[in-house]
Amino acid sequence: MYIDVEQLINLSAVPGIGHARIRSLVAKFKSIDAIWDASVKELTSVDSIDVKIARQIKNFSEFDIGKKQMELAKKVGARIVTFWDEEYPANLKQIYDPPSFFFIAGSLENSDKYAIAVVGTRTPSEYGKIVTEKLIQDLSRQNITIVSGMARGIDTIAHQVAIRSDGRTIAVLGSGLDKIYPPENAKLFSAIKEHGAVVSEYLMGTMPDAPNFPRRNRIISGLSIGVIVVEAGIKSGALLTANLALDQNREVFAVPGNITSPKSAGTNQLIKVGAKLTSSARDIFLELEPMLKPFLKSQEKKEEIPQNLTQAERKIIAALSHEPIHIDKLAAKLEKGTAEVLADLLGLEFKGLVKQLPGKFFVKI
Repeated sequence: MYIDVEQLINLSAVPGIGHARIRSLVAKFKSIDAIWDASVKELTSVDSIDVKIARQIKNFSEFDIGKKQMELAKKVGARIVTFWDEEYPANLKQIYDPPSFFFIAGSLENSDKYAIAVVGTRTPSEYGKIVTEKLIQDLSRQNITIVSGMARGIDTIAHQVAIRSDGRTIAVLGSGLDKIYPPENAKLFSAIKEHGAVVSEYLMGTMPDAPNFPRRNRIISGLSIGVIVVEAGIKSGALLTANLALDQNREVFAVPGNITSPKSAGTNQLIKVGAKLTSSARDIFLELEPMLKPFLKSQEKKEEIPQNLTQAERKIIAALSHEPIHIDKLAAKLEKGTAEVLADLLGLEFKGLVKQLPGKFFVKI
């Protein structure tokens, strides 16, 4: 079906018209031009279109909106994908109230149908950061696309690690693509375009207002076959995404956390009510095996630890865990001098196997 994108955007600007009504109108009239040409009586023959909405369609006169939107999209290297296009994600099409169109900077691939969403607090603990990095690394190694919201905290880490792992990632914004939020993620926005896509259902120029984010969360979960929540308070937006995922018949995974930490109260509660307790990517692969098996079988099996490590480096990896350890304690554990261990740790950091935390603490990634 041919859809005039410019006129579709114009139709979306009619007061009271949402995505569901647009889809119903197109299903009835088969083209946007036919909708404009229809009489009030003909328009009201469509479910959910009453006389008031029909008259607003007939009285609409701002037909330059679509043209301006397409020009603005072009300036940021974006285009529009409609519900009727072949490249519209099949996962997203299955949810309640999918967007009738969205703006996209970057590209979508067939493998994105196996995407996993990762969400969480904007102020993660060191534990949350480490767990997120490890999960994303392992998922990316199996070519799993990572979906998140490009917010501060867990979202940003998820996108960054996916890119560093040479994986794909998709960001869903709660603003127009020309209104990057948070502003410090401008470089990340550009990087995501090169390693996946940034999408938004909001018109260009739309500011990142608070009500937009809960609504965009349905797209984050809708693009995915499962949602992982890493650290989230009881009132976190990440929990809303998890609830939307359940409504969409997606699997929900939650990383357990310290029972005394408010940042883990939400994730621990999710586990109580049935979310899958997740401590590694393996937990996700096992749960989603029926869907992922054909995809994962085609991927090369990657070794957890590279084969080119020195004996000293292997001993350090064996001595480290995901719990931070001070360099002095680590050196004593290995029965080596601090300077010697630091030199080996530097090499492991370059290889992406170890991370240094403030105060000369180290953890295995």
